[in-house]
Amino acid sequence: MEQHILDAHELNRREAKIPRENWFESSETLQKLRKNKRFPTIWCSGCGIGVVMGALIRAIQHLDLHNDQVVLVAGIGSTARMPVYMDFNTLHTTHGRALAFATGLKIARPEKKVIAIMGDGDALAIGGNHFIHAARRNIGITALVVNNSIYGMTGGQNSPTTPVGMRTTTAPYGNVEPPFPICELAIAAGATYVARSTVFHALELDRYLSEAIANDGFSLVEAVSYCHTTYGRLNKLGTAADMMRSLKENSIANSAFHKLTAEQRAENTKIVRGILHRNPARPEYTSTYNHLIERVHSEDPTLSISGGQ
Repeated sequence: MEQHILDAHELNRREAKIPRENWFESSETLQKLRKNKRFPTIWCSGCGIGVVMGALIRAIQHLDLHNDQVVLVAGIGSTARMPVYMDFNTLHTTHGRALAFATGLKIARPEKKVIAIMGDGDALAIGGNHFIHAARRNIGITALVVNNSIYGMTGGQNSPTTPVGMRTTTAPYGNVEPPFPICELAIAAGATYVARSTVFHALELDRYLSEAIANDGFSLVEAVSYCHTTYGRLNKLGTAADMMRSLKENSIANSAFHKLTAEQRAENTKIVRGILHRNPARPEYTSTYNHLIERVHSEDPTLSISGGQ
C-alpha cells in the first residue's frame, strides 16, 4: 500500500522521508504553497476543500508547469480562499464573476493555464450565466467547482445544488427546489472535458484535474465535497469523517454505472464519478479569435484592432 501511494503521487522515497523540520524547504510539492501565509487554513478542521487544493497542486506538478505559467481566478466564498494559499499568479474577484474575469485574462494571455476556482453557489447562482457562456464559447479555462451543497461561509443558506428535502438556514423545513446537475449543464452548454469525483477519491481528482488543465477548450471538474458544520450539523449527518465515508459509500464509478440495466440506472441515486464527456474536436475560443484577427489584417493590413484609428 505504501508503494502504491508513492507511485500514485509520483513521489520519490527521498521526498517521502524528509525530516519534519526540513519538509517544506525540501518538498517540491509544498513549493506550490505560499510559505509565509498563515497556516493552518481558515477552513474548518476536516473540511474537504483542503483535499481539493492538494489534488490541484499535484495535477499542476504532474503537468510540469512552472508557477508563473498558471493563473488561479476565484470569486467569493470558502472555496474561493484556496488561491490565497498557493504560489501561482492569482486573481481574487467579486462573487460569481470568476469566469468573467478568467475569460478576459485568457483572451489577453492565451498562453497561460487559467483555472477558475468556484463553489457551487459562486459558479451556478450569481455566476450561472457566465458558466453557461464560458462553456458555449469553449474558451480554454478549467472550471473547478467544489460542490458542498451549501453556502457554508455566509450562514448555511440554500445553494443551487442543495438536495431536495435537506435543511438549510433558508429552508428550515427542507429544500423543495431540484438541484442543478453541474456536469450535465456543462455538457449541454458545450464544454469539451467534463469529469466528476469526490474528495474521498483524491487520486481520481488528481488525474481528472490534470487532464482538464491539459485540455485546450473549456473543462469542468466537479469535486463533490461536504460541509460538516453548517450543513452536516443541521441535517444530523455526523462528523467530517462520517460525511467523508458517505461519499465513498454513496458514489459509483462511471464504468460500473454503465454496466447497470436501464432500469437500475434510472433508479440510481449515487454520485456517478468519472470522465463524463470529452470532445477535443471543438475549436478553442481564443485560437479561433486570433485566427479571425489574422484573417482581417491579411485582407486589409491598414486595419488595427481599434478599427484603424
